[in-house]
Amino acid sequence: MLKFLLEKEFKQILRNSFIPRMIIAMPVMVILILPWAANQEIKNLKISIVDNDHSTYSARLIEKVVSSGYFHIYDVADTYGKAMESIESGNADLILNIQPDFEKHLMQGVAAEVMISSNAVNGTKAGLGSGYLATIIADFSDDLREVHGYKATANGGAVINIVPNNKFNSSLDYKVFMIPALTVMLLTMLTGFLPALNIVSEKEAGTIEQMNVTPVNKFVFILAKLIPYWVIGFIVISICFGIAALAYNLFPAGSLGTVYLYASVYILVVSGLGLVISNYSNTMQQAMFVMFFFMLILILISGLYTPINSMPQWAQAIAAVNPLKYFIEVMRSVYLKGSSLTELTGQLYILCGFAVFFNGWAVLSYRKSS
Repeated sequence: MLKFLLEKEFKQILRNSFIPRMIIAMPVMVILILPWAANQEIKNLKISIVDNDHSTYSARLIEKVVSSGYFHIYDVADTYGKAMESIESGNADLILNIQPDFEKHLMQGVAAEVMISSNAVNGTKAGLGSGYLATIIADFSDDLREVHGYKATANGGAVINIVPNNKFNSSLDYKVFMIPALTVMLLTMLTGFLPALNIVSEKEAGTIEQMNVTPVNKFVFILAKLIPYWVIGFIVISICFGIAALAYNLFPAGSLGTVYLYASVYILVVSGLGLVISNYSNTMQQAMFVMFFFMLILILISGLYTPINSMPQWAQAIAAVNPLKYFIEVMRSVYLKGSSLTELTGQLYILCGFAVFFNGWAVLSYRKSS
């Protein structure tokens, strides 16, 4: 009986000209475009310069700031008040105010002062922009220390050299961090939305009544609905892995077998959720709105864009019952850190629990009349 039900489900999917195209096109678009757009690196910041010294060293500092690639000079103002007008109008993001006698103080070994003012309407942009600028100024100071070391250390202060060692993402490329998580998001959307529309579409077409009068039990019926989307999920995740390897030269540091194992369980989780929603929905529109509501919550409180530890306690409590969070942890751990199955057993048990819960609910909530 299961064989014939599966044959029916796959024929329905293949007869729909839109679904096979979406299964191929959506991973390509998401993995090729979103890692560039969903990027928390801040670039092309507009800076207003106030040079009260007009010296060789102040010109060198300005040149170093511009050559960093993070900043573009919006204007060079005569006074700090003029530069503030650029900030207030929203045309400039930061002000670099170089104080008078900047070069003189540097040559004498006295602390030379610069002031950084930032437009903090966008707190993230202001914080990162100020941090970038402070780092560039510190590098400029180190360059001068190498040339005039005796002056820079006139007070006898110890010189500390910091050698950064970035683990797991040595290039600090944000795309490497986002691609595994975007793969999970894509898998959630496709294997969640499609099952959510499955049973309710048969309700609208009237074919569900024909299934209800057959001797097929509820468990076999739900299983026949799950398996096609389980296969689709493997196709989608394999396409994502291929694009990540070809377009970004990104390969998992750990085993792909571990990823596929967790994916096999996770697909059952979101497909089961979709079938539960489909069981309780009477129209396609209702199912889509309910599924969109849950998807929005699951994606935003999953650690996809923001760290869960930075969220308030109530949001962390919601994230604890979010299956998306656990699979994102697995994907990033395997891809970036090379974590093995033994290091991720906690996530496996939790995902298995979610799979049993949602699919059991889907079986029990399916109302079959014989």
